[in-house]
Amino acid sequence: MQIKRLIVGKLETNCYLVISKNEPRSRETSLRGEVGVIDPGGEAEKILKEIRDIKAVLKYIINTHCHFDHTSANEKIRKETGAKILIHRAEKNFINFEADRFLEERDEIRIGDIILKVLHTPGHTRGSICLIGENLVFTGDILFKDGYGRTDLPEGSQKDLEKSLEKLSKLLKPGIIVYPGHGEIFSFIL
Repeated sequence: MQIKRLIVGKLETNCYLVISKNEPRSRETSLRGEVGVIDPGGEAEKILKEIRDIKAVLKYIINTHCHFDHTSANEKIRKETGAKILIHRAEKNFINFEADRFLEERDEIRIGDIILKVLHTPGHTRGSICLIGENLVFTGDILFKDGYGRTDLPEGSQKDLEKSLEKLSKLLKPGIIVYPGHGEIFSFIL
């Protein structure tokens, strides 16, 4: 597995490419492996160029929550690649795009040989999620190196965020790599 971070959009959102290179090469194409893009919050052409350079098939566009700075490149990337857009079911009434699949707690997202487990972590938005993989977690706007996400926006809840942070802290082991929605990548410490 390889993870590539791109900083996109006016709010400098971390967009991640999760790359599995363990898929056999297709006879019909020179592409190898599968890719998932997490939180394409802008600059679709920049993201698409990186995907083309990787020479892999984009399987999923995964949104950790519904805010524009995490979703604004969804449609252009889907149109160019045919990838499926995934977002938590609780965001259904707050999105301006059509999701291909609504996620639920404990769902698994498979990208080649990579498995990401969905953890519903409301608070920043009603349908915020974290994606847990082997020794890593994508936290969207739930957890940052020096803090946590805002709760003063529509559908935010400080009480829910505190519960989500407690739930997350019980699942994360010290040393796990945290890939937040903004800011630096860091190792989790209790």
